[in-house]
Amino acid sequence: MDCICQNSSNPAFKIILCFLANGNDSKKFKRDRPPCSPSRVLHLRKIPCDVTEAEIISLGLPFGKVTNLLMLKGKSQAFLEMASEEAAVTMVNYYTPITPHLRSQPVYIQYSNHRELKTDNLPNQARAQAALQAVSAVQSGSLALSGGPSNEGTVLPGQSPVLRIIIENLFYPVTLEVLHQIFSKFGTVLKIITFTKNNQFQALLQYADPVNAHYAKMALDGQNIYNACCTLRIDFSKLTSLNVKYNNDKSRDFTRLDLPTGDGQPSLEPPMAAAFGAPGIISSPYAGAAGFAPAIGFPQATGLSVPAVPGALGPLTITSSAVTGRMAIPGASGIPGNSVLLVTNLNPDLITPHGLFILFGVYGDVHRVKIMFNKKENALVQMADANQAQLAMNHLSGQRLYGKVLRATLSKHQAVQLPREGQEDQGLTKDFSNSPLHRFKKPGSKNFQNIFPPSATLHLSNIPPSVTVDDLKNLFIEAGCSVKAFKFFQKDRKMALIQLGSVEEAIQALIELHNHDLGENHHLRVSFSKSTI
Repeated sequence: MDCICQNSSNPAFKIILCFLANGNDSKKFKRDRPPCSPSRVLHLRKIPCDVTEAEIISLGLPFGKVTNLLMLKGKSQAFLEMASEEAAVTMVNYYTPITPHLRSQPVYIQYSNHRELKTDNLPNQARAQAALQAVSAVQSGSLALSGGPSNEGTVLPGQSPVLRIIIENLFYPVTLEVLHQIFSKFGTVLKIITFTKNNQFQALLQYADPVNAHYAKMALDGQNIYNACCTLRIDFSKLTSLNVKYNNDKSRDFTRLDLPTGDGQPSLEPPMAAAFGAPGIISSPYAGAAGFAPAIGFPQATGLSVPAVPGALGPLTITSSAVTGRMAIPGASGIPGNSVLLVTNLNPDLITPHGLFILFGVYGDVHRVKIMFNKKENALVQMADANQAQLAMNHLSGQRLYGKVLRATLSKHQAVQLPREGQEDQGLTKDFSNSPLHRFKKPGSKNFQNIFPPSATLHLSNIPPSVTVDDLKNLFIEAGCSVKAFKFFQKDRKMALIQLGSVEEAIQALIELHNHDLGENHHLRVSFSKSTI
């Protein structure tokens, strides 16, 4: 039982002494135990005896920064400390219905009674601290402030944002869409190319940032997509960018929706062919496989279970329908490929169509928003395409907004209908199709490379020279935010980072202050940042 022993004279040993005092009771996972109040320290049970520190840390990475770790391998347990309580709450909310697995073994996560981990004086902490420092180095190495938004990430030595993926033991078909669903859990996937080489199905996948590629490789390498087959073997590519000519079932550029499908098979650019010794033509690994449909989805069962951002689909497993070439999304009433999201558990007193347009517009171009007339805590949000809808759902479902935890799923509706002329609507339905505030309207826009999960740190841009630090701080304070830190970019004073008191504060500030008129014909641009100050 997780508790703090009051009779220990050394606080650093409280956690270990507590477990020793409770004996075998600590070995049992009690599903009916009363839940602890939220804490940024999480208690993990039933961890495999051979699990590594990096694997434990990887469970928390998609939800925020991991600040400390205590492994109790003899008890098959561990403590993980997140940087904020919000990150811990999001992590628990996600893993409660979807049990994570490490080395094919289920791991149980709950809040700890501890409010922080004090491990400075504990023995055998060297490996844990080394793992934390390695992750910190990866994160800090990508947070340079010397440049524009497109340079917020810095390529680390020996690491590329492009992964080379080989699927071994290919018993069931693996499509480009399947790969996108799996790997988008770890960040924004920009491009994918699939091909066959040496009779093996392979793929090149490009993230927006090499840090995302690092996390994905750490968590997914060696995992099975389906039970006992379709094993992922992942390495960093020598390439730093992919050049996709066609959008079809073999290749996709998610930043260029205007690309043609191509009359034949897409060809690799010469540098790619040289780097991988691949033939000039990418052949389909399933040519002639009759009946294989592109509709995909992932039932929650005992297949691949990986750390995922809130709202992402659950573990993967093969179903009988997949054997015949069709997969669906059980438990989700929406239509695969649909661009309309059902957003629930909103605060009906504070939410507006414009607010949802601004928030969901961080992850795609919102065309229409409809707040339900008779149930104002629910809304429909229509994105420009299905990929943007999936991206918004992955990043925003599970986040707190105006005191409530927002939920987003695919809708049954394929479009948001505007009210008929004369129909009472109270302004709850809005058409934003021609809004000048769309971030991704321009094909290949650099905004595609700067999509990050909600965070307490916001990236500000389009700041006029006359606006001071105090002006911007006061702007956010007047909006009800607590400003923790502020920093202008060294080489470009048109941009800055501002760190607020919580992720929820940052979300609400983005809604209220994006496109705020700063004077001199400058409107403030606000987005989430992966950086901290």
